[in-house]
Amino acid sequence: MKQETLNFFDKVYEVTKLIPYGRVTSYGAIATYLGAARSARMVGYAMNGSTGKDVPAHRVVNRKGLLTGKHHFDGTNLMQQLLESEGIKVKDNQILNFEKVFWDPLKEL
Repeated sequence: MKQETLNFFDKVYEVTKLIPYGRVTSYGAIATYLGAARSARMVGYAMNGSTGKDVPAHRVVNRKGLLTGKHHFDGTNLMQQLLESEGIKVKDNQILNFEKVFWDPLKEL
């Protein structure tokens, strides 16, 4: 039986599902982990298409901790509300103490 190969978006979703509750990572960290360091934007496209796939896309932010993908969530502040419900503090669309809550798949997996 032939093993099914995952496409890039599926690989992104698999990594995203591993981000622990109360932690965040960046588009670039996922891309680097997948061996495609210059594909942060593609990770963003994958997050945009993750609706209905049980992927915690709210835990993926830009390299500075900004909620750059928030406009892809229903409601005005849903991404921030989801993060705050996990204990992550957000002010002016930026995660506070970003270094403390940052999860690097290269170091953690």
